[in-house]
Amino acid sequence: MIRYFAPLALLLAPLPALADEAAVRARPASDEVIYFVLPDRFENGDAANDKGGLKGDRLKTGYDPTAKGFYHGGDLAGLTRRLDYIQGLGATAIWFAPVFKNKPVQGPKGDESAGYHGYWVTDFTRVDPHFGSNAEFKAFVDAAHARGMKVYMDIITNHTADVIRYREGEAEAFRYRSLADYPFSRRGGLSGPAINPGFAGDHVAAPENWAKLTDPAFAYTPVVPQDEAAVKVPAWLNDPTYYHNRGNSDWVGESALYGDFSGLDDLATENPRVVAGFIEIYGRWIDEFGIDGFRIDTAKHVNPEFWQAFVPAMQARAAARGIPNFHIFGEVYIDGVDPGSLAAYTHTADLPAVLDFSFARAAIDTISGTKGTDQFARLFDGDVLYKGGADAALQLPTFLGNHDMGRFAMFVKAANPGASDAELLQRVMLGHTLMLTLRGVPTIYYGDEQGFISDGNDQLARENMFASKVAVYNDNDLIGTDATTATANFDTAHPLYRHIAALADIRRRTPALMRGATKLRAFSDKPGLLAVSRFDPASGREVVLAYNMSATQLSATIAIDMKSTVFTALHGDCPATAAAPGSLSFSLPPFGAIICQASE
Repeated sequence: MIRYFAPLALLLAPLPALADEAAVRARPASDEVIYFVLPDRFENGDAANDKGGLKGDRLKTGYDPTAKGFYHGGDLAGLTRRLDYIQGLGATAIWFAPVFKNKPVQGPKGDESAGYHGYWVTDFTRVDPHFGSNAEFKAFVDAAHARGMKVYMDIITNHTADVIRYREGEAEAFRYRSLADYPFSRRGGLSGPAINPGFAGDHVAAPENWAKLTDPAFAYTPVVPQDEAAVKVPAWLNDPTYYHNRGNSDWVGESALYGDFSGLDDLATENPRVVAGFIEIYGRWIDEFGIDGFRIDTAKHVNPEFWQAFVPAMQARAAARGIPNFHIFGEVYIDGVDPGSLAAYTHTADLPAVLDFSFARAAIDTISGTKGTDQFARLFDGDVLYKGGADAALQLPTFLGNHDMGRFAMFVKAANPGASDAELLQRVMLGHTLMLTLRGVPTIYYGDEQGFISDGNDQLARENMFASKVAVYNDNDLIGTDATTATANFDTAHPLYRHIAALADIRRRTPALMRGATKLRAFSDKPGLLAVSRFDPASGREVVLAYNMSATQLSATIAIDMKSTVFTALHGDCPATAAAPGSLSFSLPPFGAIICQASE
């Protein structure tokens, strides 16, 4: 049972007038604009929870606002307080990094860091005290829903925090031990004593088969420290037999599914008890809080059969709660324009959608000027590969950068070290124009709208929105502003904030940009023109989109629908009429774009 106890102030706090809940629930995923945020780095609404109720130094509490790898104080109260800012940007859905209770600190001596990011879970049933309480989570969800905004939780089933130790293997850094060399039937390798008699292998999902797997020491001998023997919730998670216990993944082949993700305890998601356990865990969050979707962390590192059971169970749970368009999208990390590798998971694992890493790579390379606009031709050609075809591609969250790979502006600047501040701003604005107008669900990484640039990936790309005390954040030269991260950055007059808000508004008022089919009109093997048409799903009215990825003005003539003769400019300098039936001529400034809607 998920527990929450509402403080009196929260119970008495008035909510704004509720949005039309039925209308919000009826919105398809393709209509949303997502804002992705790490709660710890967004806003500190309650300094009393900065240390999560723990005592001691940073290695006990996890709190050190001067260190990039520790808690800084952001929380759910801060997110709730800043909903005006997020909604003003044009976001209609909020996805935040996991808020479940984490192991406060882990890592080898001298290289410790904290669970501020949320991916080292020990208790899957409650909010981490650094972020607040379950009552404050409910208050946040209710406040977002009152505004007509959806809430997407970030969930993990692949692993828990690093609690299990191995008795042997430290000298080899707990190198992965394979199924062939360390079968379930022998303890500690082929020459070890026989164990787990009658176990038919982890491909046999029957509970009676898994009841015969009683000894988890087939590869390594798992040891749980006494002071952490009951740290995981629900309690079944404390049993080492529900884990793979094969050592660290090397990210290739078998180990990508069975290996520990950088030491994190890798769950045996083939086990029907684990499947049922996670269906119950995450079903409760739907039941009790009415959330609107899940982003699934490390989805590619979990066996497909797990998702085949988990996804329909979550969809059914949501439907029973009155949430017909529950958005589920998995993280399948790739580094390239490779839609086939992403689409495979919509077939083998039955994931309804995946984060569109191919879009991110195409946008980074074309806006940076390192590759031609034919990268988008390759991207769109791959849409048919998704289960459900091009219509399914409309539900893929598209993004430019994130908390793992780094920020979009960082990639653009690295490829153009001599570019002026004005040029960098133009390029970054064009990237957001692409994301907010091409197919998919635009996903804005918090801080990008304030010109955050990052020095690298991972911890370096997780800057504070509230005033930071981290030196490697505060020396960054932000784009479009003279501000630094040493002061709070919630400037609604920032040129990127205003640009994103304006385009989000255009998108919201133009069905073709949310749900319309895409027809490629022009591309090149060099930086320059990309042009597509998108079509209103009801009327068929054409919207022409053209982008200039180069630093020089260009003029072009492209094919359009024969019926499209008169145009209204939604953005940029559009021609008023077609050059001839079926043909449109236009000019674009450097890094410029146009959105031209044909008259009905």
